[in-house]
Amino acid sequence: MEYTLMHKNVAVAQLEIFEDTGAILKTLELTRPEHLPLGIRLTPQGKPETKSINDWWVGRAIPASRSGLRDALEALRVSSPVLLLTKCFGLSLSDQYWARPSNKPLEWKDVNFFENEFSEDVGNALFERAGEGELDLMSPDNTTGGWLKKKWVVADGKRMLLKCGNGPAHQEPLNEVIASAIMRRLGIAHAAYTLTWDDDRPLSACEDFITPRTDLVSAWHIRETGKKPGHVSEYQHFLERCDALGIPGARDSLDRMLAVDYLIVNADRHYNNFGAVRDAETLEWLGLAPVFDCGTSMWYDSVVSGIRPLAEQKSKPFRGKHSEQIELVTDLSWLDFTALRGVEEEYAELSRQSPYIEDNRRDALCYALRERVAMLERAAK
Repeated sequence: MEYTLMHKNVAVAQLEIFEDTGAILKTLELTRPEHLPLGIRLTPQGKPETKSINDWWVGRAIPASRSGLRDALEALRVSSPVLLLTKCFGLSLSDQYWARPSNKPLEWKDVNFFENEFSEDVGNALFERAGEGELDLMSPDNTTGGWLKKKWVVADGKRMLLKCGNGPAHQEPLNEVIASAIMRRLGIAHAAYTLTWDDDRPLSACEDFITPRTDLVSAWHIRETGKKPGHVSEYQHFLERCDALGIPGARDSLDRMLAVDYLIVNADRHYNNFGAVRDAETLEWLGLAPVFDCGTSMWYDSVVSGIRPLAEQKSKPFRGKHSEQIELVTDLSWLDFTALRGVEEEYAELSRQSPYIEDNRRDALCYALRERVAMLERAAK
């Protein structure tokens, strides 16, 4: 079936999508190449490479690693998360791209999730609460990444992403909240997370920081706009790609993110959970995105005996160890360590709300956070 790849109101390309699999078979016509999603490669004939544009399209789907996905798909009566993409026209709450069926005269203003209602059926299925009867699959949950259970809701007119924890401690939502508190104290641009509850499960809640006029572009797609020379580090290559694209303030924003990741021992800052924001209409880059997605931190998956702040800690994406990655930050003079006084007490108070955090774990985490602050302060001298 033919679709038009749209960027808000701009018709970018004509596509053929195979309805049985949801995959893009080929590009029939390219009309506005400047509005193609970043990182899609072109053939010598000037059309998007089929694999490249299909990888981008399939990458919008719920990943196979999502917790509970198999049961959710069974409840939704869909065999693959990719098949959910055309059910919502590929619309997302992270950017303005969508696929308009050629046999339906739809307009962005009437279908986008920023300004229109959407179904919670998919989100409920992902939270193991699928409804009965006919289900409405028009949902931004179809195009939301990550491995933890999550869903979008509208609360007081705001688009809010709710995200679960995992494992015995269900610690990830609490980590999101304390990371927000640290960045608020330090004046770092961030997505603000709060703690909420689903029965007895802690959830993090975060308002969408993308607007009806902006796109979130992943660091991976920024990285892939140029081949990395063998003698250039991952960190330098990413900064060079930001410079080439004209993304302002990238080094300062990146350094702040790496400092926070060092403090909270973020174990999973991969290239798809940071990025940059651009204006979807003018294509002007606004800067790196506010720091978000910090839940896989603070020894979230460790037993209490494994919470050792002085031990070497694994990191991503530029170096394999936090002790090495923080050395990429050449200027830490902006850090105000007086603003971090008592942050471990704030974490203690927060964790007391959770029945999954036992006293010995709470004590170990608070001690570890205090030690990480002291370690960063020594590194800054």
